[in-house]
Amino acid sequence: MQFVRRFAELRLKDVPVVGGKNASLGELLAELVPLGVRVPDGFATTADAYRELLRRSELEPTIRDILRDVRRDDVDDLVRRSARIRELVMRAPLPPELEKEIASAYRALSRAYGDDATDVAVRSSATAEDLPNASFAGQQESFLNVRGTAAVLEAVRKAFASLFTPRAISYRLDMGFDHMQVALSVGVQKMVRSDLASAGVIFTLDPDTGHRGVVLVTSSFGLGESVVQGRVVPDSFYVHKATLERFRPLLWKKLGTKEVRLVYDASGHRQVREEAVPAAERERLSISDDDVLELARWSVRIEEHYGKLRGEPTPMDIEWAKDGVSGELFIVQARPETVQSRRAAPKQRLYELAGHAEPLVTGLAIGDAVASARARVIRNPKQIAEVLPGEILVTEITDPDWEPIMKKAAGIVTERGGRTSHAAIVARELGIPAIVGASGAMTKITDGSVVTLSCAQADVGVVYPGEVAFKVQEIDASQLARPRTKVMLNVGNAEQAFKLALLPSDGVGLARMEFIFAGWVGVHPLALTRYATLSLEEQREVDRVTRGHADKTAYFVDRLSQGIATIAAAFHPRPAILRFSDFKTNEYAKLVGGASFEPTEENPMLGWRGASRYYHPGYKDGFLLEVAAVRRVREEMGLENLKVMIPFCRTPEEGERVLATMREGGLVRGQKGLEVYVMAEIPSNIILAERFAQVFDGFSIGSNDLTQLTLGVDRDSTTVAPLFDERNEAVKWSCAHLLEVAHRAGRKVGICGQAPSDYPDFAAFLVERGIDSVSLAADAVVRTTLRILEVEGAMDRKGRKA
Repeated sequence: MQFVRRFAELRLKDVPVVGGKNASLGELLAELVPLGVRVPDGFATTADAYRELLRRSELEPTIRDILRDVRRDDVDDLVRRSARIRELVMRAPLPPELEKEIASAYRALSRAYGDDATDVAVRSSATAEDLPNASFAGQQESFLNVRGTAAVLEAVRKAFASLFTPRAISYRLDMGFDHMQVALSVGVQKMVRSDLASAGVIFTLDPDTGHRGVVLVTSSFGLGESVVQGRVVPDSFYVHKATLERFRPLLWKKLGTKEVRLVYDASGHRQVREEAVPAAERERLSISDDDVLELARWSVRIEEHYGKLRGEPTPMDIEWAKDGVSGELFIVQARPETVQSRRAAPKQRLYELAGHAEPLVTGLAIGDAVASARARVIRNPKQIAEVLPGEILVTEITDPDWEPIMKKAAGIVTERGGRTSHAAIVARELGIPAIVGASGAMTKITDGSVVTLSCAQADVGVVYPGEVAFKVQEIDASQLARPRTKVMLNVGNAEQAFKLALLPSDGVGLARMEFIFAGWVGVHPLALTRYATLSLEEQREVDRVTRGHADKTAYFVDRLSQGIATIAAAFHPRPAILRFSDFKTNEYAKLVGGASFEPTEENPMLGWRGASRYYHPGYKDGFLLEVAAVRRVREEMGLENLKVMIPFCRTPEEGERVLATMREGGLVRGQKGLEVYVMAEIPSNIILAERFAQVFDGFSIGSNDLTQLTLGVDRDSTTVAPLFDERNEAVKWSCAHLLEVAHRAGRKVGICGQAPSDYPDFAAFLVERGIDSVSLAADAVVRTTLRILEVEGAMDRKGRKA
């Protein structure tokens, strides 16, 4: 009987022999290393080795007896039974043949790496692990920086015993597994010196929404367990899959707090130790762009390989590490992702806050739901009896020992952790909202008070005091027919793009550049191009926002392009129409450093805004930064589905001047399929539609401004507000006239104003007049799509009768 197998001998078919983790490592070494993926070598004990240990020690009947009638909700009793079993396993001698095979395999591995006693990681791999309906990942123990034959043998024994930790027993009870039918293999793998560099976790989908068009790479300093166990908020990077082979589509970079790191213990007292990361080091990203892109390429290859083996798309959960000595990247584990990939995709629930309150705490939002309930602030899992079903759990951090408590909760708030922390993973699996990294939550949230936990505001999670009203809309995309009229989305917040892209739509009809300015950049572009002219106080404020970027304008282009790219990638290959910035002067002035560059206007709504800014010496170099960001998204990231739109263009001649300025910046209409649209929101756009059609590729009706300027009504005035109505005959005539003229000229017309979202009948009117696309707020997609289908059906019936 063979008790040890080298990784190189293993394939995925060997899961019954060595468990999912070790079988996967063998598959990676055999099939992915030839494709350029690096994987550290090692060996594994077999399930037979574990069973032989139990047989020779006659432990199975005793273990069965100890676990008889065990209840997962009696934590104290579960802990006592667990300790008895583990003590029995630790006292049981390893079979001599197993000891001999482990010692021989370890010596061979050490020699292969030019060492007498090399450093290894010793990890468990349950033989039922990583099945489509379960993942035992994290249930058993791992041991790092293990050196020498005696230490390896001791670590193997501890790994065997860890099959009976309280969390492992509890998980098997939940999943309905017979405790004695699950065996344990132990993997012994050469360590990667990421304690001197960085490590992290990769998902080949967005773990929050299930969007499969991206790879999420997380990274922190030190050994990867800090990220896997959720002890830090890591750096995170989103990469677009479809353009990855030919371009550099690093969409989105977020700096994590990276509070601590796990390193080798040089004192010899322990194998590893945790240390604080210096503040200056925490302020920089823990991995380079080139490394992120390389890891993303490897991850896509791994995903494709597993997909071929399984005969279906297989999103992956991957662990990686960078060696601080050699500078090389390695994949150290890979398994199928088991949360979002099992979730039914078509049905969507959209949550929207309907009330208001002052926030208590904020953090990273996990999921996109809202929950109102009583808060329960606890510090350790022994307080399980205090947590009642349906309460919101508030604590510092969770690990697998907390799962019995978490399963009771309506929501979770932790002070520490990131998107791949234990709390985040379990919350996704349970389908409940969570907020992680919410600093001060345990002191700012009163135990026993009613709070509202909201993850409905993009990636920022907020806890409010009391019950805040909210609305829920459920969408079954699979049951919704697609109308001939394109139904598109208005996307104001790039952080919501992955979630919104899963709605039934034909793309983005309006992405507002100014919203990306405010959320992703925060600085007036001229405060960067004319930094030297700022006061010392303004320079300090700009320095604070742009910290980490020596080149101020590079900061602007980098951040703006990330926000734009996130939207374009989320909807790829569907079109995404980006409107260049349309702040009014008073709004620009509120950006950091903006007051120095903006005039004071009596009526900013009709003042220096939109197209008139782009070629003007007072803003032109700022607009060229916007152009540079668009070029980066289209040319460096390969997202040619991105189109652009010019707002508030008063004359055709002004349109020509804007296009000329764009050409100066290297962005040329028609080049690489670039389409340039114009907003139809001024009466002159309607009256001179034929001439505007010669300048631009199409029109998008801005019903808010068009109504305001057609009726001469200030929509912000409470006195005349009742007169503001997009359904007024004058406004409807303008829309119908534009459609007729534009179509005659071969130009498309859409609408991105609020009217179709608010009034399905107005959308119906436009459909009857032949509008090409309707762009809506997310909460209006279903009801307006149904109304459009109804109108198109009536038109078809009428046409057949005629």
